Amino acid sequence: MQSPTLIQTLEALVREACASERNLFGYGIWTHHIVTVVHHGRRLAEHLGADPEIVEIAALLHDYAGIKDPHASKEHHIQGAVEAGDLLRRLGYPEDKILAVANCIMSHRGSVELERTSREAVCLASTDAMAHIEQVPSLLYLTFVRLGMGIDEGTTWVSEKLERSWRKLCPEAKVLMREQYAAARLLLARNATGYEGQNTGLTMALD
Repeated sequence: MQSPTLIQTLEALVREACASERNLFGYGIWTHHIVTVVHHGRRLAEHLGADPEIVEIAALLHDYAGIKDPHASKEHHIQGAVEAGDLLRRLGYPEDKILAVANCIMSHRGSVELERTSREAVCLASTDAMAHIEQVPSLLYLTFVRLGMGIDEGTTWVSEKLERSWRKLCPEAKVLMREQYAAARLLLARNATGYEGQNTGLTMALD
């Protein structure tokens, strides 16, 4: 059974961190990523027979360390597992469930090869990827606005992110996301050089 008060407390803490000026990713990481991960987590947990409370708490906290401290973003899966444990212990959460949440956070990244040893860990990794595939505009915002990448560099970064996300989806999630992934790949199919050097028959007005 889920604990509404605990969930509400965690939501408030994560939203506050997302709203902070220290957050490199902007508040959109709450509105267009974490909320989406939570949503898909509830949906996929049922498909996989995973504990929905563990999945929801892990979804809320999976990027918390990197949001709080931009210097921790490269290893936010490690620091996030530690911080989640410390936070949940302060809130009186059972130790066995804390370990389950930490395991999910530790193994959720697509760019780091770690075995996912529970249904909840598989669920979090997949729903994190589902959010990336569904929320391509937020990835574009991150690359072009927050990180200041150019068109070619940013498009490549997002394309590679989507490929990693697709690879880490469990089979059940791939069924759910197949059409959205195809659409996202189509959007990014032509790289940033576009039609340079080709006669398109179009003229561009700059006034």
